[in-house]
Amino acid sequence: MLQVSELACVRGDHQLFSGLSFGLSAGELMQVQGANGSGKTSLLRTLCGFIQPPEGVIRWNGQDVREMEEEFYAQLVYLGHHNAIKDELNALENLRITAGLAGIRLDGKSAISALRRMGLKGREHLPVKVLSQGQRRRVALARLLISNAPLWILDEPLTALDVGAVDLMQELIGEHLSNRGMVVFTTHQPLQVMGVETRQLALS
Repeated sequence: MLQVSELACVRGDHQLFSGLSFGLSAGELMQVQGANGSGKTSLLRTLCGFIQPPEGVIRWNGQDVREMEEEFYAQLVYLGHHNAIKDELNALENLRITAGLAGIRLDGKSAISALRRMGLKGREHLPVKVLSQGQRRRVALARLLISNAPLWILDEPLTALDVGAVDLMQELIGEHLSNRGMVVFTTHQPLQVMGVETRQLALS
């Protein structure tokens, strides 16, 4: 379980939010909402440990994540605004490098399977720089399929995706939640997972 208590975030001289508390349990889906500049991305990056909060505590299964460090980060997978892929490498190479950095043992068959599930059959060996923006996003999203992390933190995961890819993404999230995973996300596009109620966390 993820528990956030009295969390604050400051960027420069501006306090984005303070006193933020919420919990997320296995099988739950939560959307972070708010106007531009309200701190949505900053909150997600704080949950991932990229930003250290001036106030508040983040706990994983009751333990302060600052004490867990790498043990906690192994429990999550983060997908940000940027795809974080290398244009000169192909889709397969990008996915295997990502797996290596995350400490995931990924064989070629599993990597190919993940890319094909994301609709990239026939493009696995093409340099990423020749792919469309939507296809590049699919390469990045394939990381979700190779990770066993229970916590997905997704910042605008539907960016550049067509209708078919959005449907696939909703399907993948549904499968993850049914396996007792949990998801925190932001989006400017509708995202609905069949049979799952989306909790809303509004930042003002």
